[in-house]
Amino acid sequence: MSLIDESLLPTDDDVAFYEEHGYWIGPKVLDDAFLDRLRLAMYQVYAAEFETGKEPWGGPWVLGDNRLAVRKMDQAHWANNTFRELVTHATIGAIAARLARTPEVRLWHDQLLYKPGQGPNAKAGGNVGWHQDRNYWQCTTDNLLTAWVAFDDVTVQNGCMLAVPGSHKWGLIEGNFFEQDLEAFKTKIVRELGHEWKTVPLEIPAGALSFHHCLTIHGSGPNFTHKPRRSLVLHLMPDDAHYVAGTPNDNHMNAILMRERGGRDGDRFAGDLWPVLYSERTPAAV
Repeated sequence: MSLIDESLLPTDDDVAFYEEHGYWIGPKVLDDAFLDRLRLAMYQVYAAEFETGKEPWGGPWVLGDNRLAVRKMDQAHWANNTFRELVTHATIGAIAARLARTPEVRLWHDQLLYKPGQGPNAKAGGNVGWHQDRNYWQCTTDNLLTAWVAFDDVTVQNGCMLAVPGSHKWGLIEGNFFEQDLEAFKTKIVRELGHEWKTVPLEIPAGALSFHHCLTIHGSGPNFTHKPRRSLVLHLMPDDAHYVAGTPNDNHMNAILMRERGGRDGDRFAGDLWPVLYSERTPAAV
């Protein structure tokens, strides 16, 4: 349970910026002591040390996997209580609620991300391809947003996120998180849709976070340093997020979990699998 720090909430101008551009760079929310706990938790989970006794969704990254590729693990909070604290952080939930203009914010799911340092001669494998999160989430409503929480100072040099301002207004566009050829996707969009292509680097210090709409096109380049770029992503949903059956993403983790619990088309994603970060019914703490 965490209290909301009202001083960190976005202003009306911040909300207007988010709605116009599809992203917003937020404040530092996490202190250094908690960051140390998060970094330790990351290595514990990668070592298959699950303090809760439950594995993340799909299993952990293991030794022998490509050490130069981006590591992506879903539902790290299932395995580790420090990550659980982060994904239920009330201030992060309150910020998201204000940006999305919703009375309640719940966790859609988390992703633990590790971009290894490849040095100044970094090659393909460390990119995150241009994509919209919505492409993977058509089994629910379209007002989801993401809070990207940095465990390290994040810069262009170590592969920070790059957002395409205004692209959340372009509609649904096919992309691929794992595609390494960033230039090919850009060329395709400019040629087929005629939109002006501009990117903004979302550089933030450790403990800070950025937000982006689920239709905002984003990706990142390689890590040219010798240190990893570590983060945890909180994918968040508004109060009315519900199951939409029969979509191209009906095999998404949350669609599967919904059906396993007897859920049907139109049912809200709510309950212990999708914890509440913030609700107007309990504004001081969740």
